[in-house]
Amino acid sequence: MYNVVLIPMGGGTSVSGALMCPKEETRTIVSLDMTEMNRIHWIDPENHMAHIEAGIIGQDLERRLEKEGYTTGHQPDSLEFSSLGGWVATRASGMKKNLYGNIEDMVVRIKMVTAKGTIEKSCQVPRISAGPDVHEFILGSEGTLGVITEVTLKIKPLPECTKYGSLIFPDFEKGIKFMQEVAKQKIYPASIRLMDNAQLRFGLALKPEKGLIERFTDHIKQMYITRLRGFNPEKVALCTAVFEGPTDRVNKEEADINRIAAEFGAIPAGEANGKNGYLLTFSIAYLRDLGMNYGFLAESFETSVPWDRVSDLIKNVKQRIIQVCKEQGVREENPPYSSARVTQCYDTGACCYFYFGFYAGDLPNPLEAYSILEKSAREEVLANGGSVSHHHGIGKVRAQFLEDTISKAGKQALLAVKQGLDPQNIFGCGNLTGVVGPTGTLKSKL
Repeated sequence: MYNVVLIPMGGGTSVSGALMCPKEETRTIVSLDMTEMNRIHWIDPENHMAHIEAGIIGQDLERRLEKEGYTTGHQPDSLEFSSLGGWVATRASGMKKNLYGNIEDMVVRIKMVTAKGTIEKSCQVPRISAGPDVHEFILGSEGTLGVITEVTLKIKPLPECTKYGSLIFPDFEKGIKFMQEVAKQKIYPASIRLMDNAQLRFGLALKPEKGLIERFTDHIKQMYITRLRGFNPEKVALCTAVFEGPTDRVNKEEADINRIAAEFGAIPAGEANGKNGYLLTFSIAYLRDLGMNYGFLAESFETSVPWDRVSDLIKNVKQRIIQVCKEQGVREENPPYSSARVTQCYDTGACCYFYFGFYAGDLPNPLEAYSILEKSAREEVLANGGSVSHHHGIGKVRAQFLEDTISKAGKQALLAVKQGLDPQNIFGCGNLTGVVGPTGTLKSKL
């Protein structure tokens, strides 16, 4: 009736171009700010659930639940700014997924308003066999089908004990083998992550200046690691862990992790390093924006990959980044930054997370160079058996890879759902399938 396009917006933390207005769209575009829909309607202690409006920001949700003695356990890097609706719309994953699950594991019920009416299940049960699960096409829909307005989530009591730990490995390869063994034995702390040497040195560079006693102590520790243990400072890797739950279980998990780590030549590096390494993640986005003020372009991307491809994928993607930067004119005296970490672990593989950046102050077209680099890195990921994304989603940046990822028939299925729920393409953000414009454009793609 009004011939407008609606683009729901939560915290605005997308790195996939999902919130960009389609350039080809000729209709009026309305950005639908969801952040005023931030109430917790109820908390059900007996059934371990909470019913929440989808515009609530992650850290606000956790603070309110904490006052009642609960947590969702969902802790993405973007917790400060991302919204519950955004988590659902992108199939998000948090750093503590080992204990609490990914967002799809936490969801009990979703309410989504579409152009054809409201979609929601009639009951809030742990499982239902009633044909294909409607939640599955809402999760990851990225604003293309409707507005996610309310979500019922599983909640858990605040953990009795939270403990951090860290381990130093002689090199990244031994760390990867350790992570795979942890997955094999199913000894999962709430979070366990392995950062390569480049990321470790970057983190150390951010540590505040210490006093004389602290510097002397660090020198003694460094001598022990490098001289007595024979570790090469330019090869070592750091693993950080977070243990949560009953105290006896936390202590057992920590002992088991240390036991396995010792088999791969690792030594404990202390609770403080574990906590600092974990919290470093939240500062990365601030550093990226700061770098842009000085002509340094940087971003992150992620993938999931089977265990037997983790090492080669990381090595090849980092090399591709360096190669493409050179081709784009990045000077050798200002080499690009490229680092990786292994984050969420699964029985069959892991999530690999990359940071890259380069000085673009003297390039004729920095944004074009960045786009070429991002696309090349993604192509290398796919060539090495990785997924198009683990938790950032498709948006517009990765839409070109969707059909190869889910097959032509799979893409046709997504378009058919879109046609059934939104024939006028009111939710015409253009994500996933690239459908832009009114109904004729949609029909032409079916």
